[in-house]
Amino acid sequence: MQSRNKIMDDISQLMTNAMGVAQGAKDEAETAMKSLMDRWLADRDFVTREEFDAVRAMAQKAREENEALKARLDALDAKG
Repeated sequence: MQSRNKIMDDISQLMTNAMGVAQGAKDEAETAMKSLMDRWLADRDFVTREEFDAVRAMAQKAREENEALKARLDALDAKG
């Protein structure tokens, strides 16, 4: 009976070690994939969210200025 418990303990320890190895491999694979994706994205000409928002704000300001200038021109045309 004692040897049966020893075998079960050994199997349990083996499974615990296997789970630890599997978790380590999973973590390593995730790290490698993240690194690969970061390098791939860095090689592309994608803009950051901050850059996109800054350009969008500049475009909105330019649009508003154009509308104000158009209104002034229309007013000048109406006078002349």
